[in-house]
Amino acid sequence: MAKILVTGAAGFIGFHLAQRLLDRGDEVVGLDNLNDYYDVSLKQARLDRLQGREGFRFVQLDLADREGMAALFAAEGFARVVNLAAQAGVRYSLINPHAYVDSNFTGFMNILEGCRHNAVEHLVYASSSSVYGANTRMPFSVHDNVDHPVSLYAASKKANELMAHTYAHLYRLPVTGLRFFTVYGPWGRPDMALFLFTRAILAGKPIDVFNFGRMRRDFTYIDDIVEGVVRTLDQTATANPDWDSSRPDPGSSSAPSRLYNIGNNNPVELMDLIATLEQALGRTAEKNLLPLQPGDVPATYADVEDLTRAVGFKPATPIEEGVRRFVEWYQEFYGPV
Repeated sequence: MAKILVTGAAGFIGFHLAQRLLDRGDEVVGLDNLNDYYDVSLKQARLDRLQGREGFRFVQLDLADREGMAALFAAEGFARVVNLAAQAGVRYSLINPHAYVDSNFTGFMNILEGCRHNAVEHLVYASSSSVYGANTRMPFSVHDNVDHPVSLYAASKKANELMAHTYAHLYRLPVTGLRFFTVYGPWGRPDMALFLFTRAILAGKPIDVFNFGRMRRDFTYIDDIVEGVVRTLDQTATANPDWDSSRPDPGSSSAPSRLYNIGNNNPVELMDLIATLEQALGRTAEKNLLPLQPGDVPATYADVEDLTRAVGFKPATPIEEGVRRFVEWYQEFYGPV
């Protein structure tokens, strides 16, 4: 049992992770700035559930608050840190790029400095499948080069990986980056496709289907994501003794820095997801077919061999089961339509 800082605790993944850590007896300090990128009432509803639990404390603070973050780390003495707070969204990065600089660059620097100066034993941080950018070789592997991002969001996540590696090299801070692939499930984000589709279908409105439906995503259920986070958190990152500087492997390092994909390893056609959702809702969607949006990629597909080898886990929740659970939560939370 340990004192663990979970940033983004009122967010989708942070909420589920905090619950899981509390279930096993850890002390969790949850941090969030409760910004209005999406419905704050949903964030508050998640937070209300956490605040009623023994072992949980909430701190409302922005990652970009340098003095506030330094004071928090100095006062709490965290054993481990999971950084899930970030400005999310590929399309939003085209509208408000400065939000990504504040949270994903400045905020992450404050996390690294807090860990460095306060003897944190392991930092686990959220990266994203978006770092694969213009790559087309499938499945995406952590051993692939990822130097061609196609959105500022992707670039910010790649930057986080580079920043973390630098601190691992300079200060021997163990760091593990997790590239999440299209996370979905109960309490999910309202800006994600499954949520948007569900809300529109129940309201009798058309859904926007980008790239004319020719999209493939490695949809990964939230419980699988949390399982991967917990297992990697418990296994402190170590250096790769076989790392060769003459043939540098992007997936490991001579520093205590590791990267893992967490994806379902089974990409689903967007039209198949919609059909699965239609079945769960008992309704048919009116589809507004649109071209690929700037910053989007047509397909994602995770190679999870490194994750499986390292922690003995591979995500496997079928899309049919995950969508059913999401619809059940949605109708319970928002009421029957």
